Amino acid sequence: MGKGAFAVVKDGTHKESGDLFAIKIISKNKLTPQDEEGLKDEIKALQLLKHQYIMRLFDVFDEGQEYFLVTEKLAGGELFDRIVEKTQYTEKEARDVGKVLFEALQYCHSQKVAHRDLKPENLLLLSKDNDSEVKLGDFGFAKVCPDGHRLKTPCGTPSYVAPEILKGRTYNTQVDMWSIGVIMYILLCGYQPFVDDDQQLLFKKIRNGAFEYHDRYWSSVSDEAKDLVSGLLTPSPKTRITATQALEHQWIMGDDDKLAKNDLGGTVVQLKKFNARRRLKGLIRAVMITRKLNSLGDSFAAVADTNND
Repeated sequence: MGKGAFAVVKDGTHKESGDLFAIKIISKNKLTPQDEEGLKDEIKALQLLKHQYIMRLFDVFDEGQEYFLVTEKLAGGELFDRIVEKTQYTEKEARDVGKVLFEALQYCHSQKVAHRDLKPENLLLLSKDNDSEVKLGDFGFAKVCPDGHRLKTPCGTPSYVAPEILKGRTYNTQVDMWSIGVIMYILLCGYQPFVDDDQQLLFKKIRNGAFEYHDRYWSSVSDEAKDLVSGLLTPSPKTRITATQALEHQWIMGDDDKLAKNDLGGTVVQLKKFNARRRLKGLIRAVMITRKLNSLGDSFAAVADTNND
C-alpha cells in the first residue's frame, strides 16, 4: 500500500472474520533513538483515540527486528484528490469537511493529544464510494499534552506550522487549530494563505499572520466563512479559536440549503493547480529520500567490503 524511509504498509486480512486492515511494518534497525521515541509517542496517542473521524489503531506487535501496527484500512485515498475530481463544489461541502475536522480535533484535544502535522496529505477517506467519510491520519508527530504541560519540539510542515512554533515558544494543542485554518483557507479558495519561495520570508509572513482575502477568489465566499478562517489564523494561540468554539461558529451552524447554493466552481480550478504542485513536490521529496537511502546503502556496502578485505 505504501513505503517510507523505515516502514512499509501492507494489506492485512483477519483470518477468522475476513476483515481488512492496514499493517504498518517498521524495521527497528532503521530507527534512530529519536525515531523510536517518536514511534512510541505515536502509538501512545493513537491508543487513546477512538473516534469515527480518526484513523484507528487496533493492535501493536513487537516482533524481533520489526514493529507491526495494525490500523484501520483507509482505501479512499486523499480528500483533496477526491475534491478536484468534482464537477460541482459548493460552500456547504467545504463547511461539511470543516465540521468533520473540528469534531475530530475537539476529541483529540479532549484527550490531550496534539496532532502537530495537519495538512492535506493527512486527510484521508475510508472508501472510494463515499467522500464524506473523512479521517485524520498520520499521527507520526502526535504527542500527549496534559493540562499545564507545554510542548517545545519544533515540528510540522512549513506552510502549515503555527507562529508560536516558528517563534521558538512553548506551545499546546492550539497549534492544530492554526493548521486547520490553513486547510480551511485552501478548501474555500484553492490556494495557500502563506506563500513564498524564500522560506525565511514565508516564516515571517506566518509569524505575523500576514494573509489576504483576494477579491478575485473570495468574492463568492460568505463573510461567515471568512470570519471563521480569521479566527483560526490568529497569531496568538490565546485568542485563536478552539475546536469547540469553531463547532459553535455561525458558519458551521449555518443553513445547509443556503450554503449549498453558493457555488465554488472557481475554487476547484485553483485546487487542481494546488493539488498538482503538491503532488509534484511529494514526488520530488520521495526521489530525494530514495537517493539518500541508496547512497547510505552504497556507503555501508563499501564499509562491509573493506572489512571483508
